[in-house]
Amino acid sequence: MNFFDAQDKAKRATRRLIVAYVVATMLIVAGVTAVVGFALYSNMQPVQPAVLVFTAIATLLLITGSSLYKTARLAGGGSQVARDLGGTQVAPDVSDPLRRRLRNVVEEMAIASGVPVPDIYVLEQEAGINAFAAGLTTGDAAIAVTRGTLEVLSREELQGVVAHEFSHILNGDMRLNIRMMGVLFGIMVLGLVGRLILRGGYHASLGSSRRNRGGGPALVIGLGLLILGSVGVFFARLVKAAVSRQREFLADASAVQFTRQTDGIADALKKIAAYQQHSYLVAADPEEVSHMLFAHGARFSALFATHPPLMERILALQPQFKPGELPKVELPVTPSVSQMDTTGKTMGFAAGGDIAASVSIPDSIGNPSLQHVLFAGALRIALPDTLYGAAHSPTSAWLLTLALFIDPRVENSASAFELLTQQLGEQRSNLVRNYYAELAEGSSQWRLPLLEIAFPALRQTPEQRLDYLLELSQRLIELDGKVALQEFCLYRILKLNLGNARQPSSRPKADASRDDVRAAALELLAIVAEQGNPNDSARRAAFSAGAALFGAWAETAEYRSVTNPVQAARQALDVLQRMNNAARRSMVEALAAAISSDRQLSVSEAELLRAICASLDCPLPPLKVERVLEQS
Repeated sequence: MNFFDAQDKAKRATRRLIVAYVVATMLIVAGVTAVVGFALYSNMQPVQPAVLVFTAIATLLLITGSSLYKTARLAGGGSQVARDLGGTQVAPDVSDPLRRRLRNVVEEMAIASGVPVPDIYVLEQEAGINAFAAGLTTGDAAIAVTRGTLEVLSREELQGVVAHEFSHILNGDMRLNIRMMGVLFGIMVLGLVGRLILRGGYHASLGSSRRNRGGGPALVIGLGLLILGSVGVFFARLVKAAVSRQREFLADASAVQFTRQTDGIADALKKIAAYQQHSYLVAADPEEVSHMLFAHGARFSALFATHPPLMERILALQPQFKPGELPKVELPVTPSVSQMDTTGKTMGFAAGGDIAASVSIPDSIGNPSLQHVLFAGALRIALPDTLYGAAHSPTSAWLLTLALFIDPRVENSASAFELLTQQLGEQRSNLVRNYYAELAEGSSQWRLPLLEIAFPALRQTPEQRLDYLLELSQRLIELDGKVALQEFCLYRILKLNLGNARQPSSRPKADASRDDVRAAALELLAIVAEQGNPNDSARRAAFSAGAALFGAWAETAEYRSVTNPVQAARQALDVLQRMNNAARRSMVEALAAAISSDRQLSVSEAELLRAICASLDCPLPPLKVERVLEQS
């Protein structure tokens, strides 16, 4: 399943989820109303229609209100979910070897996937082996692992688990899981209340009701709510199980595709099966988040299990495996120093498997291969310590981002530093100058990955300071009176992801009309055709190569030069961001055809295509990875 098909499947699952929610809500409302009516009738009290109507409305408000409350709380993004479960954030500049290794693995996967590095959390109180990804967009995503995952798994096994979670991020599962948490909380709320009654004051309440002559109806209603609460939990678990199981198999397969070896994720699953603590959560309540975990968070019956049995998942990856061959896992097992990334720049890739064959650009979207992961690791190591360290510092990442938007041509940089000295002072301006000098000496392929690595540190910056960063970045790219398209796309990625991190729930309100999308698609295609082609005939050929993939409606389209490409690109991308997945795939295919029409793909063209794809929410892995790093 490719990226666009997976996104469509997640949308269809969301629609089915809403239907199931409405049906379950109506059944529970009817059940609660019936219980109240029976309680009154059995105690010889009049059953008044007004009471039943009030009961139905109150129950409906409780369920919908609970869902809205939970959804609003989850609007804070993936980090909110991780914190609610007791997660401790891993600092961007962490020095602990285990947590450094985790951050390195996550960064490599993010660079390979073409998405911002997510916030990283550790559930310190959980000894079981488990993990999850949460968030509404790639800009506000978070990945969390348990302490047991850090202590027990090797780097290769950890890489398999992280790759599994990135599959959920890229395939739309993460957003679906968050919506499921918010929607199902409403129909689970009676069950959650019921469980509190069982754990705490149920017996005391029962005794008090017996001593109270008027306690009969209250007791019947209380017991009825407890039963109906269990019905709500039943519906919630059934929906989660139906939605989640098959997507876990897909995520396991994607993890193998990312790392090109089955041992990592398969061995992680084997360790869960053999480990004394398994994958169960103890300090955190797994009920709400069971569907988004890497493995079972608690013991559920087969009917309600949100994950396939461990042995089925292992056999799907390694059909020859025998259950009696499970490894012996001690408690706890701390990896040796040789297994760790003892510094931020130590490389430790998983071994095994041949490098995947090349795939088309659209098929590689949301589907990185071992080539991309190896490229990401090599690029991370090649980054100078100064730039790599700055990207991880909440104070320096801000200055590094400014350096990314200064014109690489030395003759145009002087006025940029004059502006920065006026705005930031000489000391901080000199720091930006140092970052700029190292960027100028390095590869143009460093810019987008550095921005992706810097996002966790930038998210820790106060909102007013981020607004100022965006304003100052825009002034830098407009300083020479013209804006390069690559600069604009990089700025757009920064703005979109910071906006998603601050307001994860804000999305395009509606699909654009067909005519608007077609006009914007041709405009963007013409802009891209102009970038890598020196003359008019080459530009027309590039435009025609791309337009041919749009279908019959574009057969008569002709190339027209764009007067202001940046302004036109801004308007076109605003429209195209609202198109459906089928149109997005066609757009990416057309852009790829236009860029490669001359059978040459430069680093600048490749990075331009990646930047455009990122601004369209189509994360494209690095291109031409067989060359690893191309110095500009």
